[in-house]
Amino acid sequence: MGRHLAHPAPHSWTRCPEGNVSGIIAAQSALKFNGGGHINHSIFWTNLSPNGGGQPQGDLLAAIERDFGSFDNFKTQMTAQTVAIQGSGWGWLGYAKEKGRLVITTCANQDPLQATTGLVPLLGIDVWEHAYYLQYKNVRANYVNAIWDIVDWKNVAERFAE
Repeated sequence: MGRHLAHPAPHSWTRCPEGNVSGIIAAQSALKFNGGGHINHSIFWTNLSPNGGGQPQGDLLAAIERDFGSFDNFKTQMTAQTVAIQGSGWGWLGYAKEKGRLVITTCANQDPLQATTGLVPLLGIDVWEHAYYLQYKNVRANYVNAIWDIVDWKNVAERFAE
């Protein structure tokens, strides 16, 4: 990698000479926030489709029914946990590989699910106000309830199959 991180930017915090542990640690927060934002949004935009909605089929539906009792129970739990996030963050349906189970969880800010929890991200719901304020004002619950109409279950199922 030479003396600096790959693709050095003009900002002083991005230059971390080899062996400069303090510089690397100082960059962690920015990497987590900005890198997590990129990862989360890359998943989010593929999880949505104007032709989405309904419910999943096949193995994903079977796993949801096994782990949450029913698809409606899953939606109720995920909606409640996502709406309850304090401030900004993400609601997630993740897959715990070691347990072979689906898990609903939340992450604060832009924290990336897999890097911070070990869960494989399947479905993410962005609850930063920028995601919904223009259409839903400050009524997060209406936004989360409406997002189910555009979830691309085929995309979520493909992530689950991987």
